Amino acid sequence: MTDVVWQPAYIGLGSNLGDPVARLRAALDALGGLPDCRALRVSPFYRTAPFGPVEQPSFVNAAAGLLTRLDPHALLAALRELERRLGRSPPRERWGPREIDLDLLVHGTAVVSDDVLTLPHPGIPQRDFVLYPLRDIAPDLWVPGQGRVRRLAGRVEDRGAERLPWN
Repeated sequence: MTDVVWQPAYIGLGSNLGDPVARLRAALDALGGLPDCRALRVSPFYRTAPFGPVEQPSFVNAAAGLLTRLDPHALLAALRELERRLGRSPPRERWGPREIDLDLLVHGTAVVSDDVLTLPHPGIPQRDFVLYPLRDIAPDLWVPGQGRVRRLAGRVEDRGAERLPWN
């Protein structure tokens, strides 16, 4: 049996219900405890305007970089289970409020498009709440088919994202 190679993976985190900062901290603590994952980098937290048409409170967002031996689908399943454990209640309303949201953004150089997963996450280039935290931890990350994070972040519309100074 050959050893499975460790791959870098990047996760976007967000919450706007209850105590979003506490929810993000709990999620970040739990990410490093996922099987075959090691948490490496965590961005500062940002307060951001909601994305989409649903009226709701501001979000707190962050990004985390991991090393993982899980394949993309297994990592996504682990993230969904972690969301459930952290209080996310189904069903998901598109662009609606969230107790916790964990999005798999990039997994190594994987390009996946199936009924369960699209990698890299297709919304990255339009989302300041993803790109600003991601730029803090991986400015030179190449997002397959989209470009380098630093450049993408320089082109995205700034919708008033505010870096929180106390985390």
